[in-house]
Amino acid sequence: MKKYLLSIFTLIAPFLTFAQETAELGIDQQIDQAFKPISDFFSNVIFFQVFGTPFVLILLVVSALFFTIYFGFPNVRYFGKAIKTVRGKYEDIEKHGAKELYGEGGVAQGIDINTIDDIEEHLVSVENDLAVDGDIVDTIRDESSEGEVSHFQALATAVSGTVGNGNIAGVALAIALGGPGATFWMIICGLLGMSTKFVECTLGVHYRDVGEDGTVYGGPMYYLKKGLKERGFAKLGKVAAVVFAIFCIGGSFGGGNAAQSNQATIVIKDLLGLESTGAGFWIGVILAFTVGIIIIGGIKRIASVTEKVVPFMALLYIICCLYIILSNFTLIDDAVGLILEEAFNPTAIGVGGFIGVLLVGFKRAAFSNEAGAGSASIAHSAVRTKYSASEGLVALLEPFIDTVVICTMTALVIIIFNFGGFFEYGDVTGQGVAIINGESYEGAGITAKAFAEYIPYSNVFLTIAVVLFAVSTMISWSYYGLQSWKFLFGRGKAADLTYKILFLTFVVIGAAASMKSIWDFSDAMIFAMVFPNMIGLYFLFPVVKKQLNRYLGAIKLKKDALEN
Repeated sequence: MKKYLLSIFTLIAPFLTFAQETAELGIDQQIDQAFKPISDFFSNVIFFQVFGTPFVLILLVVSALFFTIYFGFPNVRYFGKAIKTVRGKYEDIEKHGAKELYGEGGVAQGIDINTIDDIEEHLVSVENDLAVDGDIVDTIRDESSEGEVSHFQALATAVSGTVGNGNIAGVALAIALGGPGATFWMIICGLLGMSTKFVECTLGVHYRDVGEDGTVYGGPMYYLKKGLKERGFAKLGKVAAVVFAIFCIGGSFGGGNAAQSNQATIVIKDLLGLESTGAGFWIGVILAFTVGIIIIGGIKRIASVTEKVVPFMALLYIICCLYIILSNFTLIDDAVGLILEEAFNPTAIGVGGFIGVLLVGFKRAAFSNEAGAGSASIAHSAVRTKYSASEGLVALLEPFIDTVVICTMTALVIIIFNFGGFFEYGDVTGQGVAIINGESYEGAGITAKAFAEYIPYSNVFLTIAVVLFAVSTMISWSYYGLQSWKFLFGRGKAADLTYKILFLTFVVIGAAASMKSIWDFSDAMIFAMVFPNMIGLYFLFPVVKKQLNRYLGAIKLKKDALEN
């Protein structure tokens, strides 16, 4: 009997010790201690290295470069058309089809088009035909014009998913680790990522599902399953779609959720001077309640919120960055020079020289704009259009706004601030911590110190900005994760509610756990999505080429009709 009891005690002793140790910790520390092993595991698995470099980063960069060259630098050539598409310049052909409106050579259904009034009159005629007879004969039905949101709403929703604390905290983390040179590689990654985003979002619209109630279901899950089946790889497509959906759910819990609440909590605690070991937990509960109210409404509610919040907060943040940059106008050339110099000859310690600073820049940019991860195509799939490539062009604006503009501005603010010698570049601990005036700052805290140097009461503004960035990102990512959850478990209300409860739980976990644990897990989940997504992009990029030519042909047909 004693031997039996001794065996039981031996088995449970480690758990008793752990319980005793955690009982002496606050609830935030208990959550962090429980979450850290999970974070470490996924980080080690996803970022396996080839020749000393994480393979996933090699895959991202090589793929982005390939798509940029194959499509003839769409990030440059079609930038203007992307702007016009967002503004609704081609809304008529996207709603009804170019052939139906303009026919061939400037004639639409036998009607001469000479003035804008003729076009408007013909639009009414087409809409009446559609209402009475269904679709017009010979209408191209590659995609339907069904959808739930406009181009601008889809872009705003997707941008709100990417423009988040990766732009504030992530940039600070990159510079603290890799020095100013990391900024250059973030910009390069953003420019190349525009091409990848174009490809995946075109496919997202092309292979989407539309439910009987008009609800749109799209994203890599669908173009992997449908597209690879078309190519004769049905089993591979199904497996890749399931793997992507699992990783996307993880990404929605991590980078799109926990990382955001984590940074929001840091600035809130700093602003209010909260030292309690349970403060993060309660801030997380409040954030979860706020996010929960919004995400119950689905994509239309999310789009209606993000189209108002995202432009406002992005514009306000950009104005503040511009104020600091222009107030230090004489330092701009010094900052740019330092970025270029450090990009190729870094002096920051702790990152492993040139390759190290390059990897830091690419990693933080890819995390911020998510090009290659496929997540944004889920939001873009909900757009109303007949031409899938139209939304692909709109989507290429996303990495430009996120990385080339906002991330670069944040970087310039921090670099200009540090001309005062406030902290050393290249944190050897690998956690992105900066020691400023004897105190440790990480992520958004570094950016907050830079703002505080030039703008009175900026701690209040930046706290609001970080929280808005966090909330907007979380509500967008809740949609991404929910779509993936429905793909795996069905579209019933029970599945819907289960996912949302889990999602809101991770809001609290992110607020309570440490920055390193959360960001390691978040990085792993976001980058894990790249592997299955790239399978789809490499199999299906010829489809994108066909759809791009189709959309450009429709635009040309309209242009010719108006000129004749």
